[in-house]
Amino acid sequence: MRRAGDAAATRDERSAARRPRPVDGSGDRARPERSRPVRAASGEGAGRRVREAARNERAGASGRARPSAARPAHPRATRRPVRPARMGDPRKRLRIGLIALGVVLTLFAGRLLQLQALDAPAYAAQAAAKRTQTVTVPAERGSLTDASGVSLAKSVDAYDVTADPTQVQKYDPHATALALAPLVAGDPVAIEAKLRTPKSRYVVLAPQVDPAVWNTVRQAQKDLGKVRRDDLVGIYSTKHSKRIYPAGPVGANLVGFVNATGHGGGGLEMTLDGQLAGKDGRTTQEMVYGRRVPTSDLTGTRAVAGSDVQLTVSRDLQWYAEQLITAKVAETKSESGTVVVQDVRSGQILAMATAPGYDPNHIGPNDVHNLGNRAVEEAYEPGSTGKVMTMAAVIQEGRATPGTHVTVPNRLARADQLFKDEHDHPTQQLTLAGVLAKSSNIGTILASEQLGPGRAEANAKLHEYLTRFGVGQPSGLKFPGETPGILAQPQKWSGSQQYTIPFGQGLSVNSVQATSVFQTIANGGVRIEPSLVKGSTDADGKFKPTAAPKSTVVVSPETARQVSDMLETVVADDGGTGKNGRIPGYRVAGKTGTANRFDPKTGHYNGYTTSFIGFAPADNPQVVVSVTLQAPGIDGGGGSLCAPVFQQVMTFALQSRRIAPSGTAPLDLPIEW
Repeated sequence: MRRAGDAAATRDERSAARRPRPVDGSGDRARPERSRPVRAASGEGAGRRVREAARNERAGASGRARPSAARPAHPRATRRPVRPARMGDPRKRLRIGLIALGVVLTLFAGRLLQLQALDAPAYAAQAAAKRTQTVTVPAERGSLTDASGVSLAKSVDAYDVTADPTQVQKYDPHATALALAPLVAGDPVAIEAKLRTPKSRYVVLAPQVDPAVWNTVRQAQKDLGKVRRDDLVGIYSTKHSKRIYPAGPVGANLVGFVNATGHGGGGLEMTLDGQLAGKDGRTTQEMVYGRRVPTSDLTGTRAVAGSDVQLTVSRDLQWYAEQLITAKVAETKSESGTVVVQDVRSGQILAMATAPGYDPNHIGPNDVHNLGNRAVEEAYEPGSTGKVMTMAAVIQEGRATPGTHVTVPNRLARADQLFKDEHDHPTQQLTLAGVLAKSSNIGTILASEQLGPGRAEANAKLHEYLTRFGVGQPSGLKFPGETPGILAQPQKWSGSQQYTIPFGQGLSVNSVQATSVFQTIANGGVRIEPSLVKGSTDADGKFKPTAAPKSTVVVSPETARQVSDMLETVVADDGGTGKNGRIPGYRVAGKTGTANRFDPKTGHYNGYTTSFIGFAPADNPQVVVSVTLQAPGIDGGGGSLCAPVFQQVMTFALQSRRIAPSGTAPLDLPIEW
């Protein structure tokens, strides 16, 4: 322990050492000797210097001065004292290390949290997208059958040959296309283009192939897999029904067809597409090399099959009508022809034939002009068959009866024009029934003038009846492309139209509308909207009949009976124009028609339209048949060209429906007075 006196002495010595020394003889000021702090040093020398400095300090404190070693003369030669070494604090280094380790672990934990919690759904979705694909599951399309259940259109098993481009692109799309094209009868260039579709997992390479074709592709995959594995990798199939038409061209223009998208492209396939198509489903499945993993679960929505629709037409009657009209079009070199058969009491269409037609199973480029249905799409001027409406109006208004006398000159001057009948004749004394039987234009004009005190009033009244008969408005079939015909307002009738419309020129109808006029007369003056659908059966097997069609009273039953008697005279009387429509054993009522034809291609009248429309048995009407030929290339009217077809179709219809022959003789009203 150091004493207090020793400590004071030491402080005095230090103070003396800091005071300036006297200058020696050389003129230099003697430098005081300062005690230098002990500098830490390492090794044995450093330790020795520390101990020597301690002894010097103790000696100075006790009054004993130790001689110091001689110092170098030059001040720069003096060495600085060495500071003592300090040992590092290990606890500080440990703390720093722990902090650094904590930071690193925190980063790892944060990244792990991001991957497992925050970004997990996104990564899971990316992984699922790479191994799964979602495809549409087409609903099975409902079938179309005739009135007795015979199939006219149905769907059969087929396959869409498809591909996963992401799998194919890992190998060689070009080689895959070359290997697949001959198996599916496809174009290798088009197939390769689809296989190179970027960012796609699903493309259709060959739609609706037969099961045998897909089996060939599967066998090729197995065979090629033994040699080189990459040619047909990523090629697989999706079950997809195929639309076929068992009757071929029979009813094609009526039934229609299905387009490349699987929806109706024409006819009833288009009209009833909402019922037939059903509702597509969707499925998501895991895929490996273009094939579904067997153990993977399928997810999605189930497809709902479309309804089966039963039509009102008879396949046999449809076939027969098509055969006859096709042959007649060829025989007469006509541009086209139609046959419509309608049930009198229900308004149901029993057949709707048109020629030329097509085969919906094999539609080619040459069929483009025949895909429609001329019976509803083609408007034409009815000619003399339109006289029936004028006669019904005159009788209903009480202006005449079938026996009313009409004097018919060879020419009739009206509206600065001279009107004539088809053939020149001397002045005739005809009854109103005779006017219709001989199809006199002049007699019909004279009868129509009785509808009002003036021409304007007569026109308005005639227009009213024409509208009631359905002229100038849709028939009710809601068929695609149907024309409502043309019927101008009476105040817009030109000078000539006021006199041509009564005998069927200056207005237009389609074949179904023209047939409906005769159905109205045959049905006691009640018009029933034509219909083509009996009902439908849904996916659960429940049959739902079609709602009853709209009916309209056009004329009274008595008026309808009198007009029917006049129409029977047209066929029964040897002087009538419709004698070629007679059917042995049956009473037949009908009317011929020949009219100038407006050609839409040229915008002018060119050629003519011939027709024959009638119903039987006249004493108990059951069936109406209309036959129309457009622009025949030979001479002849409705009586010579169309009546024979009517006679054959009507005979087939009466026999197939087992309608008994008439029990009375044909009615033959007087046609002259």
